[in-house]
Amino acid sequence: MDRKPALDHMSLGTRSLFAITWPIFIELALQMLLRTTDTFMLSKVSDEAVAAVGVANQIISFGVLLFNFVALGSAVVISQYLGARREQEIGQLAGSSLGLNFLFGAFVSLLVMLFSGPLLGIFHLDHGLLHQAQSYLLIAGGALIIQALLSVVTSIIQSHGYTKQTMLVSLGMNVLNILGNYMVIYGPGGFPKLGVIGVAISTATAQFIGLLINLYLLRHTAKVQILWDQVIRWRRDHVEKVLRVGLPSSAVSLSYSANQFVTTAFISSLGASMLATKIYTQNIMFFVMILAISLGRGGQIIVGHLIGADERDTAYKQVFGNLIRSQFITLMAVAVMVFFRGPLLRLFTGDVDIVSLGASLLLLSFILEPGRNFNIILERSLQAAGDVKYPMVVSIAVTWAFSVPLTYLLGIYSGYGLYGIWAAFIADEWLRGVLLWFRWKGRSWQSKSLVQ
Repeated sequence: MDRKPALDHMSLGTRSLFAITWPIFIELALQMLLRTTDTFMLSKVSDEAVAAVGVANQIISFGVLLFNFVALGSAVVISQYLGARREQEIGQLAGSSLGLNFLFGAFVSLLVMLFSGPLLGIFHLDHGLLHQAQSYLLIAGGALIIQALLSVVTSIIQSHGYTKQTMLVSLGMNVLNILGNYMVIYGPGGFPKLGVIGVAISTATAQFIGLLINLYLLRHTAKVQILWDQVIRWRRDHVEKVLRVGLPSSAVSLSYSANQFVTTAFISSLGASMLATKIYTQNIMFFVMILAISLGRGGQIIVGHLIGADERDTAYKQVFGNLIRSQFITLMAVAVMVFFRGPLLRLFTGDVDIVSLGASLLLLSFILEPGRNFNIILERSLQAAGDVKYPMVVSIAVTWAFSVPLTYLLGIYSGYGLYGIWAAFIADEWLRGVLLWFRWKGRSWQSKSLVQ
């Protein structure tokens, strides 16, 4: 089928990056809000319910990371195929990705349901909390297969440039989830109050409806026609390309999550107030972190189209332009957060010492967040070009051979506390960014294209 792509790679620039990125930013924020809404509304029931759902969601989040590799790989491969004007293969590619993640999502869902008890046992919950958490996890874990399909469908639609549409679907899912939570928590008009179980059902239902709407958009807006035979019978070369990108990219995310776990353990040894300061500070800067991720994903779509169109010189220059624009946006966002750092911290705590230390750490965001942005933009751009192994090796090697030891050395061993740990964060982001910068400058990625 001959049609004009939603994203015209011949007219890319500042406007394109912004136009693609802002809906992704809002959608990511809404995805985070979907789980946060459950916690907030359950706080009106009991602290025990909040604790149970919070622990269960730790397992759910890890499950999402496990099968997200297909979505990551699909986004890059389909972007390149669109740039190469090979739209006739998109249906087969999408069908293979959906079939692959359906099987993997079903496998993860089954594991979470079968081993919900042992998984929750890791957290040493008392009997009452364990019962509530397991009830929630059995439903939410079973619904992971919905999330697996939703992540792939969303990434394919976004690869076509339709980021506003997926944003609106996420908004609708949040509205449905809030309404559903209200019904099962407060029981208006005699509706049964189901508590934790009801919240799990509400969230799963909202995601299922969101999946159906996105499938409609995939067919009628992105014009991707998928036959059942394409979902069942995969093309080997398509699956290999998706896995070639997705697996190393997911390894980076898993390594980062593990690093955060270890770092949190280090900070816990400094005392409850230090841990609280870290959590409050990062919660405030979470807005800027999501912004960096969104800019990276937006740039990845643009670069993927350009690489597929064999416009490597344009892609090379585009990334430098993306870096300049995204750094400016990041610094403006940091400036806003830092300007209001006192009032924002006091929303979380009245402890003067925590507010004072947190305010100082937020000032360091003027160095930390540009480094994070620098790193993410280059990492996503290399992935979009098909050069995925180098960013994976750099990320894992720098994290575990440099960042984690430096965090312990400065924060714990040398006694600099959170200041030392923040210094390690800054060094980690900038070192990875510089290594990726030289890779992009060296143009080794030009031979890694997934499509001719």
